[in-house]
Amino acid sequence: MITSKKICHFTSPHPRYDTRIFRKECSSLADQGYRVDLIVADGEAEESVDKIHIHGIKAPKNKLVRVFITPFRILRKAIQLNADLYHFHDPELIIIGLILRLKGKKVIYDIHEDLPRQLFVQKHKSKFKRKTMEFFLEKFENFGAKRFSALITATPHIGKRFRKLNDNTWVINNFPILNELAAQKEDYSSKKNEVCYVGGILRVRGIIEMVQALEFGDTKLNICGEFPNSGLKEETMELAGWNNVIDHGFSSREKVGEVMSRSLAGLVLFQAYPNHINSQPNKLFEYMSASLPVIMSNFEYWKEITDKYACGISVDPENPIEVAEAIKKIKNNPKEAKQMGENARKAVEEVYNWSIEKKKLLALYAKLLDE
Repeated sequence: MITSKKICHFTSPHPRYDTRIFRKECSSLADQGYRVDLIVADGEAEESVDKIHIHGIKAPKNKLVRVFITPFRILRKAIQLNADLYHFHDPELIIIGLILRLKGKKVIYDIHEDLPRQLFVQKHKSKFKRKTMEFFLEKFENFGAKRFSALITATPHIGKRFRKLNDNTWVINNFPILNELAAQKEDYSSKKNEVCYVGGILRVRGIIEMVQALEFGDTKLNICGEFPNSGLKEETMELAGWNNVIDHGFSSREKVGEVMSRSLAGLVLFQAYPNHINSQPNKLFEYMSASLPVIMSNFEYWKEITDKYACGISVDPENPIEVAEAIKKIKNNPKEAKQMGENARKAVEEVYNWSIEKKKLLALYAKLLDE
């Protein structure tokens, strides 16, 4: 398909090669023949990669600048590009989306997270503060959601909330690209005595419990990701289990694939915050796509996946001993673990993959641009 239609994606906090925005959505649209521009606030030079034209505007110095000044820098560039359809990814850009709507443009709001239930709201100890923030954030987001040409949500749970506000709401799950991290064909018994965690390293994503679990065995933990600050890293390094950590730091997709291929299992141990319980972490499905058994938090939705596909073990994410026992079970039962990994891969091939979600994305674009 060849088209003269121009598409503009824009984001303020995400990196230019973000997996969902760049590798999945923008790449799928460019492959379909659309002219795709991507605006990112990273201060880097303009470039064209895989038929996607990336525009780097000035990087914000702090969060206040990102929220109150960067959006208008993005708006200036977005207006210059004069696209047929705009697609943005962050709640702080709702105002910019509304301005573009007032200019007669078609605008999609891509909702990755349930904003009022996010950690920065839930961490407040005062119930009054939490409820007040939830109320105003939800009212603000709902006001914008009703006025956009379409909404995309990254999970069915978020989709339920927004379908009440906008009939043109589409759930486009953040499932993995099918063969990006596919495991090499090798004997499962040749894997190393290692497990892995891939992604942002946060206390609420279970880094402390993961490392504590290593104290109860001899299995090593590969970590592919960055600590948000030196304080958390220093605290984690003081744990006895750190001696069994292999810290790769920020890793390329190729490195992630290599680490997964040699690991016995993948860990995803989010703690029970409201925004986690109904989430669909990309790393969960990436582990599955790499034929890895998954040791995951025992949230009801996640547990439904392990029960249905027999692809992993559910544990209390705040209980390091339970995590350690799950690792030992995987290690000591290679035949069963291999079957779990094969079940996981099959589930991704049949259900949890980007090629299925891509069709929905292209159908939405065709609908909006034909109107």
